[in-house]
Amino acid sequence: MAKFFKSITDPLRRVVERQRIFFVATAAVGARVNVSPRPTADTLRITGPNEAMYLDMTGSGAETAAHLRADGRMTMMFCSFDEQPMIVRFFGTGRSVLKGTEEFDTLLANYFDGKDLPGSRQIVVMAIEATQSSCGYGVPFFDYIGERPTLRDWSARKGDAGIADYLAEKNLVSQDGLPTGFESVVDALKG
Repeated sequence: MAKFFKSITDPLRRVVERQRIFFVATAAVGARVNVSPRPTADTLRITGPNEAMYLDMTGSGAETAAHLRADGRMTMMFCSFDEQPMIVRFFGTGRSVLKGTEEFDTLLANYFDGKDLPGSRQIVVMAIEATQSSCGYGVPFFDYIGERPTLRDWSARKGDAGIADYLAEKNLVSQDGLPTGFESVVDALKG
């Protein structure tokens, strides 16, 4: 049975911090609903009882950034694939903190030990209005093998200039034509 809470409780935090993957859902009027998988290793931080953030990497799309600019609504979902069946959802609003800004550098220093990752383009900060837990009995067991190095290796090979070119070509608008705001990231990377 689902239970709602006003913040991230300690038991929910422990479940979330054990997971290797989470899903981010966003939407905007006139656009498709988007759900994206995100790795938790090195990227997710719970920064308070009503705040979470993750370091977002360059990818083939930029729906989350565009939707957050247009609407802001956001849900994060964590599924436990191990012995404790549980689904945890965070409901709230998100905002993009773009690479190349002072706030990005401050968040990186304060919450990520100053360690940027190849291809990062933003930190997504979520203000959490409510959390929910549910049983997760329908979620199968999965064994964790390891992280895929492909995206990080690709980003490292491209370097800042290559990532800037990729962002300029593929990440300035969403698949539905909504702006992402990544022009300033492109400029910062070309520095």
